[in-house]
Amino acid sequence: MIKSIKLGLSQFIPKLGMPKRSLCTIFTFLSISFPVPADTVLVLGDSLSAGYGMALKQAWPALLEKRLQQESQDTDWQVINASISGETTEGGLRRLPSLMQEFKPDWLLLELGANDGLRGYPVSIISANLGRMIGMAQAADIKVVILGIRIPPNYGARYSEPFFAQYAQLAQSFNTQLVPFILQDVAVNPELMQADGLHPTAEAQPIVLANVWRHIRW
Repeated sequence: MIKSIKLGLSQFIPKLGMPKRSLCTIFTFLSISFPVPADTVLVLGDSLSAGYGMALKQAWPALLEKRLQQESQDTDWQVINASISGETTEGGLRRLPSLMQEFKPDWLLLELGANDGLRGYPVSIISANLGRMIGMAQAADIKVVILGIRIPPNYGARYSEPFFAQYAQLAQSFNTQLVPFILQDVAVNPELMQADGLHPTAEAQPIVLANVWRHIRW
């Protein structure tokens, strides 16, 4: 992207030793254009990131793009939301190569595993799929952020605790940034969850974004 800075010619006229009026009738300003660095963020997730039950522009990835653009004046940020409701780690692993080739992201925000967990898939398989995606991205010099997820407690601690712990373990093993729990302060509040008890409401999206934002060093 190219942005322009417009400098008033009046800054230079005194140094030229020429009358302001005669020069200003010819030139009104000097425009200098320069390239602005661009960063692309790829969000690869499931319904928690795909805007389930709401307009896509209300989902936290869309809010993330707005905040990045507002907070950073020297970088042109773009957020690609490649999340699909119902997506699993296997599906994400299958889609990631083509997404990397198409968008050439600088960042990968990886939010997957919830649907695997709800189906009771072995944690070892979930971790292996996530690890392959992380490794694939890092090999392409893409900065990775893992977004941790919890599953409902009715699955029992023997499954739900190792499931949750895998995200921190992967972050440590691959030396990535980690958002410990994307639905912190949301999942426990029924008013911020949709009727199914699994998906956050549109009103909860700024809180989800805050959970993501506070743990990432851009």
